[in-house]
Amino acid sequence: MKKFIYRITLSLMVAGTTTLLHAQKADAKSKQILDGVTANYKSKKNSYFKFSFGSGTNGQVNKTETGIYYAQGDKYKLKIMETEQIFDGNKIYNINEEDMEVTIAKPNGSDAMFSPVNYLDSYKKDFNVTYVGKRMVNGVNADFIKLTPVKNNGLKHVYVFVDSANKQLVKLEQHGTNKDVSVIAIKDYKENQNLAADMFTFNKAKYQNYVVTEL
Repeated sequence: MKKFIYRITLSLMVAGTTTLLHAQKADAKSKQILDGVTANYKSKKNSYFKFSFGSGTNGQVNKTETGIYYAQGDKYKLKIMETEQIFDGNKIYNINEEDMEVTIAKPNGSDAMFSPVNYLDSYKKDFNVTYVGKRMVNGVNADFIKLTPVKNNGLKHVYVFVDSANKQLVKLEQHGTNKDVSVIAIKDYKENQNLAADMFTFNKAKYQNYVVTEL
């Protein structure tokens, strides 16, 4: 489960708006679109979206789950199935309701990518970006942008679908070299909400019956 939630988080960091326009090579059209999306997200006090996450093999999605995601600056909260992940700007808290376990870790080294800012920075050197054209996705005439890794990282392609009129992500697909596929589709998006003061705070008192491990 821990690897699963990490994988989703990595995908969502892209959704939380990417700096892909700083990638190795990006055509002018892709750069313009992604620049607009990035500027839009960064201009908001906070953002929220509900999403469906699909995964499968041989290029076919065979399992779908629904989740929610909140972000404010470099902080975020992600919940899907019975797992919740919180990054308070300092530490990552993985809360597993099924196993009644909490794992606490401070990003360090390779784990630093789980911070949105650090993860986005990794895309500056990892992908070439190409504009493909228009595609109808979930009722939106979206711009289709293809990301191709510049080195072997387990991914064959990443497809990004953007609602350019509203400068928002519609869908993201990750296609692995092993034919695994992961798809995130945005179902609902809200911004500049009045979030609770403790939205991105881990309250240990709520998990007294959990096994808490701090790495």
